[in-house]
Formats: sequence, structure tokens, C-alpha cells
Amino acid sequence: MHFNSRVSTLFLSFCFSVFFVTAQSKKYNTDVLVVGGGTGGVAAGIQAARLGIRTMIIEPTNILGGMLTAAGISCTDGNDGLPSGMWQQFREDLYLHYRTRNLSTGWVSETCFEPHVADSIFKAWAEKEKNLIVLYGCRFEKLMKKQNRVTGVVFRNQQNEILIVKAAVTIDATELGDVFAAAGAAYDLGMERVAGSGETEAIQKNDIIQDITWAAILKDYGEGFDKTIARPMGYDEKKYYCCCTDAPCNGTPYKVNAQKMLDYGKLPNNKYMLNWPAHGNDSYLNVVEEKENVRNRKYEEAKKQTLGFIYFIQTKLGFKNLGLAEDELEKGMAIIPYNREGRRLKGEIRFAINHIKNPYNYTLYRTGIAVGDYPVDHHHGQYPGKVPTIQFPKIPSFNVPLGALIPSVIDGLIVCEKGISVSNIVNGSTRLQPCVLLTGQAAGVLAALSIKNKMSIRQVPVRKVQEELLKHKCYLMPYVDVKTEDPYWEAVQKVGASGILKGIGKPEGWANKTYFYPDSTIRICEFEKGIRSLFPGSAVSEVLNRNQLTIGKAIKMITGKKNHLFKKVNSNKIHPEILLDANAWSNQLHLLDFDADRPIKRYELAVMLDYYSNVFESNPVNIQGVLLKK
Repeated sequence: MHFNSRVSTLFLSFCFSVFFVTAQSKKYNTDVLVVGGGTGGVAAGIQAARLGIRTMIIEPTNILGGMLTAAGISCTDGNDGLPSGMWQQFREDLYLHYRTRNLSTGWVSETCFEPHVADSIFKAWAEKEKNLIVLYGCRFEKLMKKQNRVTGVVFRNQQNEILIVKAAVTIDATELGDVFAAAGAAYDLGMERVAGSGETEAIQKNDIIQDITWAAILKDYGEGFDKTIARPMGYDEKKYYCCCTDAPCNGTPYKVNAQKMLDYGKLPNNKYMLNWPAHGNDSYLNVVEEKENVRNRKYEEAKKQTLGFIYFIQTKLGFKNLGLAEDELEKGMAIIPYNREGRRLKGEIRFAINHIKNPYNYTLYRTGIAVGDYPVDHHHGQYPGKVPTIQFPKIPSFNVPLGALIPSVIDGLIVCEKGISVSNIVNGSTRLQPCVLLTGQAAGVLAALSIKNKMSIRQVPVRKVQEELLKHKCYLMPYVDVKTEDPYWEAVQKVGASGILKGIGKPEGWANKTYFYPDSTIRICEFEKGIRSLFPGSAVSEVLNRNQLTIGKAIKMITGKKNHLFKKVNSNKIHPEILLDANAWSNQLHLLDFDADRPIKRYELAVMLDYYSNVFESNPVNIQGVLLKK
């Protein structure tokens, strides 16, 4: 018995070895390797290539964009008022394609589009980059590592060829965090308790993740057409009761009629995104830790859920003229599932809900590299057991800190997509498409600067990443009332990230806000308080002065040779000396109506601080946002 077992094992090992060796292999060397061409991955790869770095994107499907395209989630959530970086570039290209700036065809979003159009935009971007190679149809096989450093990845393509890609920096842009898991990075999966997250809202540790959705794109073929699909195997119409007021319901229906339900995700050219949570096509499937073949087998249940919903819409709700859009994805069905949640990295920092609720109680906001405004939103309607009820807090808009992209131990690896280092609760806000696109762009910048400066990922200065992002019109701070076209936008972003002038966050439903109030005035005591937050030992007035800060007073406070706020305060702490004087200021700053007695506006003060003190670049911070000693 033991003899036969050993012979069988040796035979199988020999067969596998021969197969691996005889299968053709190709070898590549690159500076940056992006594993996955999804929403974050395509942004990371294109951004790194734009900075002159040899880059490869390896994608398992034949389409770029991930949840924006292959998953069929082509009505975006969030960031409508934050025209940042690649997110805004993407929207501008959509406007150009559709010849309109109004893409709110569906009521869920102000940006709805056909998946194939988004794919064509991303592929056009990629085609322009001479430093970028994109390979499709290649699946992650295994990781290459030397001690704690990732050195490359092995893939297998559709021709069964082995692709060995060596890279100085690898970016995990997989949907579920497969690469950082294979690298041995620490991660979380599922819900947390307060002891682990520090969040009072977190009440139970378990492995429950959010529902997935296998989306579909429907098309209105017109009156008189019958596009009814075959009745799906195991179809149970009761699953879809209560999806809308026109459906049978033994409980409480979702309070929209059938047409309104469909219009939720209406797309241009008479198409509809089918991504309906309430008694629709959400499914509970936790296959994160499964092998790919097991995942694919279990995903069939999610596909059946969606096909059953389509059949219900056609037969029970009477929309037989709506059929699967044969010119989208896999004849209307998504190519991949919409994964709302997978593994979550344990990174250099953990971004928790407390950092969003009260950003100025912490220092992480100073390290922001991407912005979002979506509320905390978890899908748990289809879990067969009891899901603990979490009281999601109302939040303002937020920025994502750089440290959330960097594993705490593993070198040579950056994480983007939904697997960044956030709590389970925060994932409900950071997982949305625009935020992920911007996080991916930041990952590309971080990787490129690591290569250019010949330093490890964790050695790249926070401010250098932020400076590069500002060049690409990426928001560091989520100020909704200061746009990139404003001449003072960059100064406001820099001073805001320093913390001297703070924004005011306001929860506002599905589009939360943070306001800078650029045209408002400021009191002297408020300005001094902001200075103290950055320089706790600054020699500022001990008298609470509630008078309005004037232009003349601001110049004196900043540049006065005896009393300026950025001078040496003791032998151990030296603040940057200001080299310019008031005359230079009055000659240079054409934005101001120079009246020394006029109360200064907040945007003017931001420009003054940026111009005189270089407060952003001259005061570097570490990955925790703490001011570095000089």
C-alpha cells in the first residue's frame, strides 16, 4: 500500500516536471510589472510608462479596465465633483466619444458608458506608450522571491506557454490580492472587531465578505422583438420577488417600479447595466482562498443568479424586448465578477474609519495620494446566514494615504485595486471605481520614482510622490470647491496637505464633501492654530486674537525678521527660513488686489504660504504623516 502510493506520487511529480519543462517558455525583464489590467492596474501601468519607465501589464482577459469594463460595472460610483487625474482624463475621453458632457443616462451615476467604449479608451492610452507592453490572456501561476523581496512572476498564457517576467517592482492589481498573498504578506479577510481595527463600529471578526455580482448588459431591441433567453436550469422566480413594485412580493418591495429599476443603470445607445442589489443579481460567494478552477466552478452559481433575473425581467415583468447585448463583453454577460471585497493587505499603515471621520485628529491626511467621496456601503443582502449589523457612520470625503499601498514587510511590491491596507468598513468606500483608478495612478508614480531614484519603495519620499501627482492634476486633498483650472489649485492642495489651513468635511449622502472655502477670510487665532499643528514649538502669540487676518498682517507674520513663524525656535528644531520679503511679494503676486488692510482670503493665504515658505516641500513627512526632523 505504501509502496504503490510512493510510486504514484513519483510518477505524478515526474509528469508535472516534464510538462513544465517541455511547455514553451518566454522570458522577460522589465522595470515595473503590473499583475492585472483592471481599474487600478491599467492606471498604474500607464502612469509608470508615462514617466519613462519600462512597464508591463499582464492581464488574464482580453480587455482592460476590470470592474469598469470586464465586470460590466459601467455606471461609476463617486467622485463626480472631484475631477482628479486619470479619472478626469477618462471622463473627458468619454465626453469626446459621446459628443456630450452629460452622461447621466442612468440615475445611479453621472457617468454611464458602454463597457466596450471604456476598453477602447484604455487600449488607446496603452497604445501611445512606447515604454509599455500589454499581454492578454495570461494567468498568474506563481511568484518569484528572493528572501523578502519579490523579483518577478510566472504566468501561463492561453497557448499553455510559460512566461517568466523578472521585475524590479511588481504591482499587485489582481481582483482578490492573489500576488501579495503568494508573497507571504500579512492580510485580513472578512469583518473585524474593535480590538483589531480600533473602530467602535467593528463588532465581530469573521470571514464574511461582501456579495459579488455577475453583471450583464441588456439591450432594447425594440418593440416587436422577443429576446427571451432559455429558462435557466434550477430557475426559481421567488428569488426575484420584491425586486420592484411591479414584482410579486410577500414582504416589502424595493420602492421603484420595473422601468425605474432598469433605468438605474441605463447606458447610452439603449443599453442597460444589470447590477441590482435588492432581490436582483447579487450573490454571496466567498471563493477568495480557492484555486482558480474552483473559483470558476463556483462562479457559475452567480451567473445563474443573473440569468434567472434576466428571465424574470423578460417573462414576469414583461420586458421581452430586452435581451443580452451581443456586442458587449461575452454576448452581454460580464467576463469577470464584480468583486467588492477580497484580501486586504496589512500595510505600512492601516487606513481605518476613524481617519476618515476625523482626519485632523491624525496625521495620515498629510500623505494623501488619491481621493474619494463615496459613503460606507456594504452589500450583504444575499448571505445565507446572519450577518452582524454594522452601524455605518456618516463620513466626509477623504484621501487615501500612501502607506496603504505598501506591504509592511515584503519589498519590491506595491498593492493597488481593492486590496490596499484598509479596514473592512473603509473598504466600503475605497473600493469604488474612481477611487481605485486614482489609487492605481499613485501606485504607478510610486513604482516609477523607486526605479528612477534607485531606491526601495518604502524609501521614496512621500512629498516626491505627491509632487509628481500634482503635476498630473491629481488631488491630494478632496476639496470640492477648488478645481484644477483655478490658478491657486496647486497652492491650496499643498498647504492643505501641510495642515496649516484645514478643510471642513460634510457628509452629504452619496456624494460627501470637504470644503476649503477659498474666498472666506480667516481670523488670526485660526491661522496661528494651523501653524502650531505643523510646528508645535512655533513662537506665536499667546493672546487669542480673533481679529481678521489682513494681507499686511499675514506678510508680517510670515516674513517679519523678528516675529515670523518659520524661524529657528531652538537649537534642536529649525524651521525653513523665508528668503523673500514683502516687496518681492507685492511685485510678484498679481492674484491679489494689494491692499494691506484688507482681510486676506484663504486661497490668497495659501498662495502666500506656498510662495514664501515653500511650506509643502520644505516640511517633509514620513509614511505616518509625521513631520521629519531636519
